[in-house]
Parts: sequence; C-alpha cells; structure tokens
Amino acid sequence: MIKAILTDIEGTITRISFVKEILFPYAAVHLPQFIRDHQHDAAVAEQISAVRAELDNANADIDTVIAALLEWIAADKKITPLKQLQGLVWQFGYTNGDFTGHLYEDAYQFLTQQKANGRDLYVYSSGSVKAQQLLFAHSDYGDIRPLFSDYFDTKVGAKQEISAYQNIIATLPYEADQILFLSDIVAELDAAKAAGMQTLQLFRDAQATSPEHPVISSFDHFDEGAFS
Repeated sequence: MIKAILTDIEGTITRISFVKEILFPYAAVHLPQFIRDHQHDAAVAEQISAVRAELDNANADIDTVIAALLEWIAADKKITPLKQLQGLVWQFGYTNGDFTGHLYEDAYQFLTQQKANGRDLYVYSSGSVKAQQLLFAHSDYGDIRPLFSDYFDTKVGAKQEISAYQNIIATLPYEADQILFLSDIVAELDAAKAAGMQTLQLFRDAQATSPEHPVISSFDHFDEGAFS
C-alpha cells in the first residue's frame, strides 16, 4: 500500500521548457554579476569554494569560477554548487516577480488530492532544495510548500544512483515499497525500483519509456488500483 509519494519536478510536475527556457537563461544572464556582488556573503562564498574544489584549483579567481559555472549551465551539469548558486539567483527572480513557478494543472490537482487522502508528499530533484522551495513558494497556484513534508536534492546522491534512493528511504518513516516515486526519466525510475520503491513514469515530452515501469501521460490517468 502506498503511504508516501516522492516526486521529481522537471518534466514530471513542471514543463521541462520552464527550466530550460526560463530558469536556466535567467541564471546565465544574472549569475556573473550576482557572484561578483555577493562573493563575500557566507552562503555564496561557501559555494565558490565548492566550485574551486570541483575544478581542483583552490586558487581559481572569480572570473575562472564564473566561466566554469556558465559552462556547466550550458551543458546542464548536475553539480551541487552550481545548483545552490542558481537557487540564490532564482530567489531574486521570484521575489522580483520576473516569473512564477510553472506547475501542470493536473499535477497540482493530483498532489492536492493525495495530500488530502493522507499521503505524505516528498520532492527529489537535481535542483537544490532552495530552488525547489522557491518554485513552490511562488508557483502558478500560490505558495504550495505546505503540501510537502520534506525535500531532497543531489546532496543525497545523483538521481540515477540506487544509493540516493536508499539514503532517502533511510530518512523516511516508511518501508521502501510503501513509497511511490514519480519521474519522467527511465534511469531514475530504474534506480528507485532497484532500491525497493514503487515507480510511475510521466510521459510528457516524448522521452524513452520502459516496460519496467507503469506509464501515464497525465495525472488524470492515475490508477490507484495499479499499485499494491
């Protein structure tokens, strides 16, 4: 019996294009000046140090750090300090009203109904927890953060690694098979299933599917009876 739901964000409950066409370009434009302006703030300085560690260059100057971050954005790298810094830049964009957090209508209705049914909802995304909370705080449907019990990002591990899901399971008050993981990416679903979770793929953008996982194109087609 499903007692909790763990959901991916991009491509599952939000449009992939929202991240690629709105958030990433916004960060790419604003991140260089943001880092220069805030490089001595504790939160930013910590991530700059982490970037230098990724580059294996403790003495990298700020221009080198910024160039690396922009390369990682262009290549869509899932590197933790990049995600943390993007979250800080996006915070400015959200609070400034430059955009709101996109959410599919069927996803919003599904999450709301599942919460009303007594299931705990959790989020696992490659975007930082800060970025996740910003999106939900400024979503198209207002502040929906109260729907979620906790958030996970790449600090628990990469999304295609079995150990990441094992780490999440270890923190939740449920057995692995009581948790349903939602994603649009087969490799993520494979890892979650290998960790013992139940899985469901959202087919939103003509991505690859697998017979190993149930597939729906909209939460309107969610079948409660398909899961034990």
